[in-house]
Amino acid sequence: MPSSFLTHPAAPRALLHRRLLYAGLTTTTAAALLFLMARALSGGEFSALDFVMLLMFAVTVPWTVINFWNAVIGLLLMAALRDPVSFVTPVVRSADEAGPLAARVALLACIRNEDPASVGNALDAMLGELAAAGVQRHFHLFILSDTSFEDVAQPEEAMAEALERKYAGRIGVSYRRRRENTGFKAGNIRDFCERWGKDFDFAIVVDADSIMSAEAMIRIVRIMEKNPRLGILQTLVTGAPTTSAFARIFQFGMRLGMRAYTLGGAFWQGDCGPYWGHNAILRLRPFTEHCHLPLLPGRPPLGGHILSHDQVEAVLMRRAGFEVRVIPEERQSFEQNPPTLLEFIRRDLRWCQGNMQYWRLLNLPNLYPVSRVQLFLAIQMYLGSPAWIGFLVLGALRGAVPALPPMRFDPVIGPLLFVIIMVMTFVPKIATALDVLARPRLRRGFGGGLRFLFNLFGETIFSSLLAPLMALAHTIFMGGLLFGRTIGWTAQRRGDHAVKLGDAVRRLWPQTLFGAVIAWLAWRGGYFAVSLPVTLGLVFAIPLAIATASPAIGRLFMRAGLGRIPEETAPPPILLRAGLPALRRAALEEAGDGVLDAAE
Repeated sequence: MPSSFLTHPAAPRALLHRRLLYAGLTTTTAAALLFLMARALSGGEFSALDFVMLLMFAVTVPWTVINFWNAVIGLLLMAALRDPVSFVTPVVRSADEAGPLAARVALLACIRNEDPASVGNALDAMLGELAAAGVQRHFHLFILSDTSFEDVAQPEEAMAEALERKYAGRIGVSYRRRRENTGFKAGNIRDFCERWGKDFDFAIVVDADSIMSAEAMIRIVRIMEKNPRLGILQTLVTGAPTTSAFARIFQFGMRLGMRAYTLGGAFWQGDCGPYWGHNAILRLRPFTEHCHLPLLPGRPPLGGHILSHDQVEAVLMRRAGFEVRVIPEERQSFEQNPPTLLEFIRRDLRWCQGNMQYWRLLNLPNLYPVSRVQLFLAIQMYLGSPAWIGFLVLGALRGAVPALPPMRFDPVIGPLLFVIIMVMTFVPKIATALDVLARPRLRRGFGGGLRFLFNLFGETIFSSLLAPLMALAHTIFMGGLLFGRTIGWTAQRRGDHAVKLGDAVRRLWPQTLFGAVIAWLAWRGGYFAVSLPVTLGLVFAIPLAIATASPAIGRLFMRAGLGRIPEETAPPPILLRAGLPALRRAALEEAGDGVLDAAE
């Protein structure tokens, strides 16, 4: 390995070496998995159905391999280097250079039919910290509303006016509401760029559920000022403390692997990094000039305006000659995750529809090769779900229907392949857990070693139940896309709320029915016990959605420390300023049950 690989991480040759290494690791691993599956399926005579199942398995392999190697590389970098972040994202070194800010920065809050009180609390907290840091003259808040409900618009305008009065003479606050959601969120930001973009150097984009500390915002502004070829800089976004049982379990699992995964991704993506659409900073001139999204031919849902705008804007920015990078470290950049399974599915299906539109963009001229790969992988991420469901159905039918050629897995290679895939799925999470347990301060942040291990075990079961449920949701939705079904950009219910039985049945009856059918076929085929890791989450989708949305169960989780993250143990000042319900409740509980009862 050449010395420049380690000593000059910003050099193009070093980045090329990394990409070649990563391509070699992923393609070799994928080929090995396909070889083992072909051998496993040929335990009997290799039939046409075996070939179809091998093709379906091949579609599921890329993201299994990518997730594994991103996490493994990230963990190796964390273990081997004192400063892995600056190794993969060298622009962060300029954040330490002192000096006053010079740029004019627009803080863009993009909202649509959101709870004005929650949005106002978060924005007030961020503006308050900016004012306290003495950088208020460099920032201007724009509340960019696409709200369509009049009963939401009135308190929304009142919230904006209250912020304008409070920060008058310190930080400018502007409110603009579009009557039509043309172009979705990308159209919302495009409207800002055309009206006010020329007056600012950078824009920090936040969503309705985003919270960023002044330190985090000033840091990325400073990096942009020192690196004029940097077009987009994305922060690593972590989940904020929550009272929702569903969100607590989900973000605990994300916390275990997200940093290592992003670090490993930055290792090979380099200057073609990701943009997730929020908690990021944009250089406005090139963004305005080069990142205008094309209108796709055809009718929605796959034609028209692009729903998933962020990755397209990233590749267009890179095509224009500007770098797109991510800072793979947890540094006071937060979001609030969906509080229920139903809201989680709805958000994911919106991303699914948007990513499927990328087919029309793969032939855009002059894109970097890595950018084309990123667009393709964004599509393939969701195509893996119907392929996995098809593999499952075909295998179940072959085990239960005598007219079909039986599936005879090789008794040695079949179990070996299963173990390898399980190891690839869980090793990154286990390795991160070992890292947490080895660091006393971090271990205490998660509530102690025993609680952390219990949460790890519970999250592993939860994610195993969730995976087949989401795969079927993707499959059904993508089938609907072919017939014009669309989800659009609808308002999200971000606050904690119970899920009614009727709503759960209406949304999840296909999962329940499908799981019951697969379980019955498995019972007929004599492998019912083996099918349980797949069928349990499907059969019990409805009670799972109701239970994990229950406010009472959420309170129980909080009291027991289930799903605890470090920001709950030691909340950063910005989260305390924002007045998150989880932290307010935790403070009341510390004050005593009597105070809590009175507050409720």
